[in-house]
Amino acid sequence: MYTLELAREADVPRCGEILDEGRAFQRAQGFVQWTEDYPNTGTVREDVRNRKGYVIRSDGAIAAYLCIDFDGEPAYGEIRGAWQTEEPYAVVHRMAFAGEFRGHGLTQTAFRLIEALCLERGVHSLRVDTGLANRRMQHILEKNGFSHRGTIYFQGGERMAYDKSL
Repeated sequence: MYTLELAREADVPRCGEILDEGRAFQRAQGFVQWTEDYPNTGTVREDVRNRKGYVIRSDGAIAAYLCIDFDGEPAYGEIRGAWQTEEPYAVVHRMAFAGEFRGHGLTQTAFRLIEALCLERGVHSLRVDTGLANRRMQHILEKNGFSHRGTIYFQGGERMAYDKSL
């Protein structure tokens, strides 16, 4: 059984390793979305400190790391396109899966857990962005009911913007 919970300081090293695994996986898939120095354990530590870092656990093991931000994303204020709604939303950043959990349909489970957390908090809109070359994530988002809404600029690059009403 998988659970979604706030990451703890003790989780930071493993979460950093999972981000490194995700970075290597991206390169093996033929694209670069994350740079060599971002995201990193410092990013995770900041997410944890701000209560935005989450882990998905399976029998105590960390299967995935992600940031869920209920404070919005400034870059989403300007979109070439249009969001479905302007109501409060949560945004998912830095989603990465431990290698041993990849390929088991965990992304679908992850989104169900994220959506349940959003609804618990009274948030009915979820937004995600991904790189233009990240075809795998684009497919995953569409498979999980997200709609491509346009393009945003995030961290100096053009990104595909998706959202989903819950």
